[in-house]
Amino acid sequence: MKENHVNGKNLSKFLLGSGFGVLMFLVPVPQGESFTTLLDYLKGFLRGLFGDTLPYILVVMITASAVLSLYDYFRKPAWIRDNAYLRKGFSTTPLYLVSKVLGAVFTCMVVFQIGPAFVTSIDTGGTIVDLCATLFCIVLGFSFILPFLTDCGIMEFLGVLLKPVVRPLFHVPGRASVDLIASWFGASNAAVILTREQYMKGFYTKREAGYIMTNFSIVSIPFCLLIANTLGIANVFPAFYLCICLVGVVLAVLLARVPPLSRLPETYQEQAGCQINEEVPQEKKLLPYALEISCRRAETFRLKDVLSGGLEVVIGMFFDLIPIVAAWGTLVLIIATYTPLFDWVSYPMGLYLQALGLEEAFAAAPATLIGFTDMFIPALLIGGLTSVKTRFVVGVLSLVQIIYLTEVGAIIIKSEIPLNLWKLFLIFMERTLIAIPLIVLFANLVL
Repeated sequence: MKENHVNGKNLSKFLLGSGFGVLMFLVPVPQGESFTTLLDYLKGFLRGLFGDTLPYILVVMITASAVLSLYDYFRKPAWIRDNAYLRKGFSTTPLYLVSKVLGAVFTCMVVFQIGPAFVTSIDTGGTIVDLCATLFCIVLGFSFILPFLTDCGIMEFLGVLLKPVVRPLFHVPGRASVDLIASWFGASNAAVILTREQYMKGFYTKREAGYIMTNFSIVSIPFCLLIANTLGIANVFPAFYLCICLVGVVLAVLLARVPPLSRLPETYQEQAGCQINEEVPQEKKLLPYALEISCRRAETFRLKDVLSGGLEVVIGMFFDLIPIVAAWGTLVLIIATYTPLFDWVSYPMGLYLQALGLEEAFAAAPATLIGFTDMFIPALLIGGLTSVKTRFVVGVLSLVQIIYLTEVGAIIIKSEIPLNLWKLFLIFMERTLIAIPLIVLFANLVL
């Protein structure tokens, strides 16, 4: 007799567990003139709880990561190598080892205000330390709530229902729609971490995970409103946000079909293997089958797994990812802020903007490329331009480029997805060159 997974216990796990995950990650709640999520409120609560001690917590954490990684690299102690949690946090390669040490040095310099201003400035190291503090709070709250969203059945349920739309449009499973919604109302780096964890569990191939990370991890609505206010175009925010959504969908459809994303391997994480099945058997109806596989997934959910899985994510993010963000993010912002590199390399972009009829094209050109480093810098660079249309175009562009090294780039590179710095830059340029004429066309229609 075939086992029936749709019973009271599994249904309760699916509805209650998934309901809690959806409530925390995906349900928009009002915040001033915009929306956010309860996860974002939790992040704010944790920042307030730690208060002024948070920078010093970062110093201890990132320095400990550097010291223990050095110790592990040279001494290879069994108490680290034989422990899955510690190995994930401290066993690393020479490149990441140097990055961790550099991250510790930069963090100490910023927090204690020691050393040259190009490191300790609020425009460089100060911005990155603040970002690391935000990541710390996101990861701390996120890690122990994530299993309720990913392991209680809601992703299987939505995956089956949305697959007929999502698969032909974007060439990814239907469950990827959850990643999109998570970033839409929450934070792009949270969505990238969600995708990474789903890949590690065998629910995405390398190509699917890489594609979702670089196309679905849009910035949240509150941040879009912040950019509009910074650019002085909040009065046209509905058109501004509509343009972001439309262009983002067009880019996602196109980039699924072109290299380098289309050439990433269609293989699953080696240890996990393929764990996804969204195909509806011929003898089954759509909704009952979606409910069946959701309950089947919920049946394996255990609260003790939430604690062990959450702890593994926390250690990996705290001691492996955040130190890398501190190092790479600070270096990138130093280059962007204190060198003329982006002014030199952006001249062709000035010609491109000028050919499309934008005013102040060469003044705006550096902002079209500097978004590769951080999503907020373009708005700061062009805030003084007189042309509303140019500010609108560059503002929308900065929010659909998605691949910001300080926010999501380091997370992607540090994952097992075969996307290195060069490939990320290539995808960034594809998004930029395709998006600009679309945004200009939209701006010509509404402004």
